[in-house]
Formats: sequence, C-alpha cells, structure tokens
Amino acid sequence: MDKPNPTFNHRYILGISFISALGGYLFGFDFAVISGALPFLREKFHFTAWWEGFLTGSLALGCIVGTLIAGKLADKYGRRPGLMLAAGIFALSSFGMAFSDELSFFVSMRFAAGIGVGMASILSPMYIAEVSPAHVRGRNVAINQLTIVIGILITNLINYTLADNGPEAWRWMFGIGAVPSALFLLGVVWLPESPRWLLKAGKIEQGKAVLHSIGSADFVAKTTAEIEKSLIGGTRPSFSAVFQKGVRPAVVVGITLAVFQQLCGINVVFNYTSTIFESVGASLDRQLFETVSIGVVNLVFTLLAMWQVDRLGRRPLMLIGSLGLSVVYIVLAFLLQSQASAEFVSIFVLLAIGMYATSLAPVTWVLISEIFPNSIRGMASSVAIVSLWGAYFLLVFTFPILAQKLGTYGPFYLYAIICFLGFLFVLRKVRETKGQTLEELEDNFVRH
Repeated sequence: MDKPNPTFNHRYILGISFISALGGYLFGFDFAVISGALPFLREKFHFTAWWEGFLTGSLALGCIVGTLIAGKLADKYGRRPGLMLAAGIFALSSFGMAFSDELSFFVSMRFAAGIGVGMASILSPMYIAEVSPAHVRGRNVAINQLTIVIGILITNLINYTLADNGPEAWRWMFGIGAVPSALFLLGVVWLPESPRWLLKAGKIEQGKAVLHSIGSADFVAKTTAEIEKSLIGGTRPSFSAVFQKGVRPAVVVGITLAVFQQLCGINVVFNYTSTIFESVGASLDRQLFETVSIGVVNLVFTLLAMWQVDRLGRRPLMLIGSLGLSVVYIVLAFLLQSQASAEFVSIFVLLAIGMYATSLAPVTWVLISEIFPNSIRGMASSVAIVSLWGAYFLLVFTFPILAQKLGTYGPFYLYAIICFLGFLFVLRKVRETKGQTLEELEDNFVRH
C-alpha cells in the first residue's frame, strides 16, 4: 500500500504559480497581437513579404537575447529578479510599438518585446516547476501555457473589437499591453524566491522557510536532502557544463523537442491567420473572427491538456499530437490548394490548434522545465529555449516567402513531414516523467 503524500498548502502553491504564470499572459499578448495588427501594419508601412516575415520574426530574435540573459540571471541572482525585469521590458516595449511611426523603430520595439517574452518563457515555467510538488508539477507548469493561451484569446478579442476604429487601431492593440505588464510586476514583488535556487546558493534557512510555506515538515526534510544530494559535485553553470557527457542526452532531447515545437508549423496558423484565410477569399472581418475562434479552441484544449498531463502522461500526449498534426496538415494543405470554402478550412485549422494545444504546446514546456539537473537547470533551459526561438524565427520569417512562391498551401505539406519525424523522435527518445521529483528525474533521465 502506498504511503500517503505529505500535506501541502495547495492554495499557496497555486497562488504563486499563477502569479509567475502572468509572464505567460504577456508572452501570449506579444505573440498574438501581430496577427490582428498585420492588415493595418501592411497599410501603414507598405512592406514586402521579406519585411513581413522579418517584422513578425523580430520577436523571436529578441526572445533569443532574453533567454540568454534570463539563464545567466536565474543561475546567478535567482528567478525572481529576472521576472521583475521581464515585466518592465514588456511595459516599455508596448508603449514603444504603440507610438512607432517608422518601420525600423517598430521592429526594434518588437525586438525589445521579444527580450521580455524570452525571459518569461524560461523563468515562469522554471519557477513553477521548482515550487511544485512532483504529483502536481505537470499541471502547475501547464498553468503557464494556460495563461499564454488566455493572453492569446483576450488579445484576439481586443483586436477584433478595435478593428473598426480606423487605420490607427493597431496602436491601441499594442499599447494596451502595458496594463497586464504593470499587474505582473506588482505580483512578482510578492513572490518568494525559488527554494531550490536558495538552497543551491547556500541560503539554507531561507530555502527551508519557503519549503515550509509549500508543504509539511516531512516534505521539507525530504526535498532539502534530495536537492543537497543532487548538488554534490555539481558543475559551475556554464555553456560547456551543459554539454558535458553526463547531461548530454537530456540536452539533446530538450533542444530537439524545443525545435520541433516550432517547426511543426502551428505558429504560422497563429501569426498568419489573416494571410491563410485571405487566400481563400475571406473578408477582413472573417479573418479577425477566425483569430478569436482559434483563441477559444486553444484555451479549451489547453485545459484538457492540464487535466491529462499528470494522468495520461507527457509521452502519450506528444505522440498523439505529433502524428495527429501530420495528418491534419495534409488535409489542410489540400483544402487550401483546392480553394475550399473558408468555413471548411476553418474546421481543419481549429482541429490543428486543438491537437497542438493538448500536446506540443504545454508538454514541451513541462519537459524542458523537468529534465535538466538542478546545478545547471537555468543554463540548460536557456540553451533549449534559444533553440526554440531560433526555430520560431525561421518558421515565421520563411512562411510569407514560401507562400508567395509555392502558394499558401505549399508549406503545410512540409510541416506534415516534420510532424511525422517528430513523432518518430518522441517514440524512440523521450521517456515518461510524470510523478517523479526533479531529483529522481536527474538520477534516472540524465545520468543513465
């Protein structure tokens, strides 16, 4: 008979997880706002397909910088200072984009927004993973994905509402992001530092105090012992340490999953919704309505993923999602190629979103937050997420160019092939992680 779990303060754990996950909301805002704003930005700046891809992808270039900053900051100073800095960057860049009159300045502000997104994309799930007991860690890290999709949905609704306010409506779309940024900053001020970082930094009593806020004395003693054991003989955080032989298998899995999550192609659907539906004759109002529909489906299926990630497990969800996307993309490409009705295209676009939202979207972030050793988690996570944002830039930069040369449908055949290859990788290389502590995963996943 299994021993009962230690007593946990689940209300407190959920509270600090949701506050940290507000970084995900801002991630969702900056990610989604471009989809509704692109038709207005095309009229304002008259850019080519190359510039459209670069403008959209400039967020990813900033994300790479933000991720590198966050990884070093997280390992040296803690998770909390980085979350505060990300909130400030979000607010300033929102105002900068709203008041842009030159394309170059707008792109530079979107790049700055990417720095904040990149920092939040690594620090929010990392923080949540480090304050969550093993039996609810998957669900709690998925809260970050939930706030991302809530940010996407609310942003799409705001875009749809503002679209009738004339050619300058895009300024309000971007400027309104300063409001959640301020709320996020206020929330982070209240957060405790990660107990795992405190123990790693030698601040034993502070670390134990945070653990006492999370769970019972048995939990504190067990977790403290496991963390201290995992740090014995640990390497000093550096890029060379990340690629040492003992951790290399986990790093390869983390990088491959991160790249796959982007090159699977779904963010083309999120960022270029208007382009996809314009290609089958949909009006501007219908294009923006589809962004709202995507946001609703994304939210519903993310909630489903949160329910299943600690029950069904990480690996089955990834296998179902990757293979399902491969099939859906083939059908979607055929529909776009044959100029099917917008209503019919919408069904398969939403089906693709649902597949992604229950699998690659949340589970990739969960796995990246889990599989690296305590001693280098910040740096190793940054390497994986830099790879993710590099792949995102490649995806969104190339789509307008490929769509211009091959037709809007053409790239989706390529994405179908990538999804099938991703399915084979998960089948062969990814192990299940549900229900294990971070220290158990370090022993079982990394060293063997």
